[in-house]
Amino acid sequence: MDRPELAAFLRARREALRPEDVGLPRGPRRRTSGLRREEVAALAGMSTDYLNRLEQARGSQPSDQMLSALARALRLDAAERDHLFRLAGHPAPERLGVSDHVSPGMLRILDRLVDSPAQVMSELGEVLVQTPLARSLFGDRTRIAGLGRSTVHAWFSDPVSREVYPEDDHDERGATFVAQLRSVYARSGRSSRAGEIVGDLLARSPEFATLWARQDVAEKHPLSKRLQHPEVGIMTLDCQTLLDTETQQRLLVFTARPGTTDAEKLALLAVIGTQALSR
Repeated sequence: MDRPELAAFLRARREALRPEDVGLPRGPRRRTSGLRREEVAALAGMSTDYLNRLEQARGSQPSDQMLSALARALRLDAAERDHLFRLAGHPAPERLGVSDHVSPGMLRILDRLVDSPAQVMSELGEVLVQTPLARSLFGDRTRIAGLGRSTVHAWFSDPVSREVYPEDDHDERGATFVAQLRSVYARSGRSSRAGEIVGDLLARSPEFATLWARQDVAEKHPLSKRLQHPEVGIMTLDCQTLLDTETQQRLLVFTARPGTTDAEKLALLAVIGTQALSR
């Protein structure tokens, strides 16, 4: 770990960013053109004190997960992210196959979706980054570790993960998740992360095994989904998907048709989410 170089790199990248680059208001009293430490820390989900110590070349070695979060918060491209890892004493993440790194361009799009539930997901359904409204609707899925990060694995291993969908839709949702997993499995093979998920679920879930034996295949998310929240009830939302062909990551954006009760419920959820974040 090269603490002085890591400190200098973090400071330089933080100071090069403007608030509007990460979806934050500039405000009339800002004295610096770059981001404040507390803003970067909040974006990365870490303490301001720890970031301060890293920038002063006296912090402990950050983990892979923390470095990935910092790379996203600082809007680093793949080369800059690799450099960050090496300065921190870690090997650069493998660029081939599944990647957790979200491109700065994708993050800029996400920053502008302040009034919509939206999230970037890997092809295995692992949530990489979410808007605040998506966290209000789905819960914070970015901090989950292990195979449970995958939506399909969580569906068959954690009953709580199903609560965002009405019970009447559970059979259809489960079958869709399995069909999408089969498509990824066919491309990536038995020794991939998809293969690991399949093997684990075949051993633990008879329901998954039954669906897997059907040989159904699907690649696209449904264009419309019924979702539910304990405080606003059931909403029917349109789901638009933007595919990053380089990383195979998907940006899912959920919207309600104007003038409907679904739009009213989504607006209410935005208020509820803002109040929860301010507590």
